Amino acid sequence: MSRAMHIAVLDDEVEICVLLANYLERHGYRVTQLHNGRSLMELMAIDPPGLVLLDLGLPGEDGLSIARQLREHWKCGLVIVTGRGDSVDKIVGLEVGADDYVTKPFDLRELLARIKAVLRRTNPDPALAAVLEPSITATGTARSKFRLANWELDIPARRLTNPEGREVSLTGGEFDLLCAFAQHPGRVLTRDFLLEQTRGREAGPFDRTIDVQVGRLRKKLESDSGNPQIIKSVRGAGYILVPPVTFD
Repeated sequence: MSRAMHIAVLDDEVEICVLLANYLERHGYRVTQLHNGRSLMELMAIDPPGLVLLDLGLPGEDGLSIARQLREHWKCGLVIVTGRGDSVDKIVGLEVGADDYVTKPFDLRELLARIKAVLRRTNPDPALAAVLEPSITATGTARSKFRLANWELDIPARRLTNPEGREVSLTGGEFDLLCAFAQHPGRVLTRDFLLEQTRGREAGPFDRTIDVQVGRLRKKLESDSGNPQIIKSVRGAGYILVPPVTFD
C-alpha cells in the first residue's frame, strides 16, 4: 500500500478499539480510535478517514443519527459494527446509508475482508483500492459513461448526474448496484447476482441488503418511488432496469 488508508474506529469499549486498531495496523492501515460522536465529527473536519467502523450502542448517543450525519456531509465508507443483530436493526442501518453491517462477536478476518470490499467500492484511488472496471465494447473500447433516462453515470469518477445536471450523492453500495443494472439493461437480475456484483465473495446470505439498496436508489432516481419506472421489481425473480442505456 503506497500510503496508509485512514480508518476511524468509533466504539465506547476501549478493548474493542484497541483490538481493532492493532489488527488493522498490522495489515497496513492507519487507525484512529474514538469513543463518542463529537470526537468523530471533529476528526472528520480535520483528518477525514476513508472508512468508519461505527458501533450503534454508544451510551447516551444515537448511533444511527451519527450514521446519518456522515452520509449527509462526507463521502466515506461506513461499516456498522454492533451487537444489535436483529434483522430490523440491520435494515435500518442499511437504510441510513451504511455500506455493510457486522454483528458482534465477529471474526477479525471476515471483518477485514468486508472492510476491503467496502474500500474497493468507495475509494476511487487505485493505489488504495480497486475500482469497478468499465465494461468493454465489441470493438475493445472501454465504456466509461452510461446514460439512462437522461441520467449520466460516470464510472471512473464514481459520479451520478441527474437530468438537470446536478450530482446526486450515492453510497458505495448504491453506486455499484446502479453500475450492475447499467451494464445489464433490460435483463432480470436476481438478488444473488446483484449481491455477487456488489459484494463479491464477501457477500452473505442476507439478501434483504439488495432490497434496501434498491429502495434507496429508487428514492434518488424515480419521480415516484412508489410507482417505479426505472428499476422495476419482477415478482419471484429480482429486478430489471427498464430504460434503454447508451454509452459514451
